[in-house]
Amino acid sequence: MIRFDNDYSTGGHPLILERLVETNDEQHPGYGVDDHCTRAAELIKEQCSGEVDVHFLVGGTQTNKTVIAAMLRPHQAVIAADSGHIAVHETGAIEATGHKVITIPGIDGKLRLEDVENYVEDYWNDVTFEHIPQPKMVYISQPTEFGTLYSKQELSDLYAFCKQKNMYLMVDGARLGYALAAKENDVTIKDISELSDVFYIGGTKVGALFGEAVVFTNDALKPDFRYFIKQNGGMLAKGRLLGIQYEVLFEDDLYEAISKHAVELADKLTKAFEEKGIQMKYPSPTNQRFPILTKAQIETLREKYTFADWEKIDDNLFAVRFCTSWSTKCEDVDTLIQDIKAL
Repeated sequence: MIRFDNDYSTGGHPLILERLVETNDEQHPGYGVDDHCTRAAELIKEQCSGEVDVHFLVGGTQTNKTVIAAMLRPHQAVIAADSGHIAVHETGAIEATGHKVITIPGIDGKLRLEDVENYVEDYWNDVTFEHIPQPKMVYISQPTEFGTLYSKQELSDLYAFCKQKNMYLMVDGARLGYALAAKENDVTIKDISELSDVFYIGGTKVGALFGEAVVFTNDALKPDFRYFIKQNGGMLAKGRLLGIQYEVLFEDDLYEAISKHAVELADKLTKAFEEKGIQMKYPSPTNQRFPILTKAQIETLREKYTFADWEKIDDNLFAVRFCTSWSTKCEDVDTLIQDIKAL
């Protein structure tokens, strides 16, 4: 079977594996205070604006849980799109810390500023507001769960509103590389560092064996974060394994190059589906694509490929998800395209 069901089904980029072997006999302090983590953090800081703090954690859910728990007081809550990862795909990890996830219907996975404004205004106009979890953070993903993107203007508007209302804006970047590589994208890492209070740069889905790099831009949120990492089980004793991977990813623009590879292959898939008259459910320009297929088409393609069920359209039509990644082989995409043409 050829797998298109996710973007983390292979291991790490060969250059990362080589570096891990090369450095295997080195001895370093533990818990992320080694030279590799320091250098990796510096490489990331070079792409950011102003003074930022960088921390390395292992996975996305752990990162979201740790960051949100560190930023919010016990009575505070986080706003997310109804399709947001923290709302639907983290087994209630945020709620387990005592913080409610307030969901607002998204448009193609994105929060609209006016909807966030309306919710926050309604909250503070409610005379019983002290009896309701206080919205303190807005959480978005770049790209969204549907592969769509926030523009720089949309990000800027959300951040300005959060600042006005003394709220935080968090950007989940588990697939950030694929957002940066999209042709339609106009947001850089530097932009995100200027237009959020915290964000992270995903490694697990973009070339690393594991790892997420958290970047704090808000000075008030920087102190004591390492306590929260430890308390939430995220302080890896052999922390250098994270630093080494991010060193490699941010040397010689590797992160950008491998993300571009995935998006280019996804573009080829979309073109093949559309030339066959198959529509896309969402306007995703990143590595996730969502064709609407008939039952018969799904059964035919499942003879050779794995991909994710996504949404029922009617009794015969279903949206499915095809994921490319940094490791997707060009020849596998070419084979799939031939089979799409034969549907």
